[in-house]
Amino acid sequence: MRIEDHPASDTIAIVVVTYNRVHLLRQCVENVLQRTSDATREIIVWNNASTDGTREYLDSLADPRIQVVHNDKNVGVNAYALTFPGTTSSFLLELDDDVVDAPVGWDRSLLDAYKRLPEIGFLEAKLADDGHSTRADLFYRSNAHLYEVAEVNGVRILDGGPVGGACTITSRELHDRVGGFRRSKQAFFHEDHAYIDDIRKLGFRAAILDEIEVAHHGGPYYSELVPEKVEYYKKRDRRRARKTAVKRALLAVPFVRPLNQRYGWFQAPRPAGE
Repeated sequence: MRIEDHPASDTIAIVVVTYNRVHLLRQCVENVLQRTSDATREIIVWNNASTDGTREYLDSLADPRIQVVHNDKNVGVNAYALTFPGTTSSFLLELDDDVVDAPVGWDRSLLDAYKRLPEIGFLEAKLADDGHSTRADLFYRSNAHLYEVAEVNGVRILDGGPVGGACTITSRELHDRVGGFRRSKQAFFHEDHAYIDDIRKLGFRAAILDEIEVAHHGGPYYSELVPEKVEYYKKRDRRRARKTAVKRALLAVPFVRPLNQRYGWFQAPRPAGE
């Protein structure tokens, strides 16, 4: 089937955001993007002012579907909000530049599954355990107890736990209804979590497809952590520490603990050392 023969409802736009890890980006292009089906009509690679040879590598690519944007500053994951509105395909796919391997036709498989899951608005491919990615990058493995394996319309999913944007599809219709991906003054933030919060307000949820596995080389073993990402997590950890201190102080007040257990005002922090 030729690209022109695909109905508009079956076309995909992929956006890859990259910064200073050309060694991973090269694998992403060769082992993931070049294994897409002809359902993928648009591929945009947003280069966040990389200085490691990323520009030169991207400029050498000959795939006519690939459009390269060389931005003059690092806007981080805000690039999704800047890029997806300019695409024309009916399905939109976030792909991290550190997803380095995928089966042939993985995009079509993800799309077909998504279309059979009417209540799922954000569907992520399963991430392989490579032995080096951090627990945070493979959260569905480190938090396996949060997920239920479910089969919906012949599609097996992991439901109920956290879902990220490493290799994740949504529809343009839903994207436009919620106003697209959010933007932030920060270069790094969890734009995928914000999007999930937005689609939940419309009655949709996110899940992991338990039928496709891609290799995701996340964490410091594979590449230097981006300063903006490090700073984000430092600020997050400080906020969490302050909230935990306040909760423990409240729970030390007589009668607060039994009342909290009864009314569920907040989740009690775990005892220190757990």
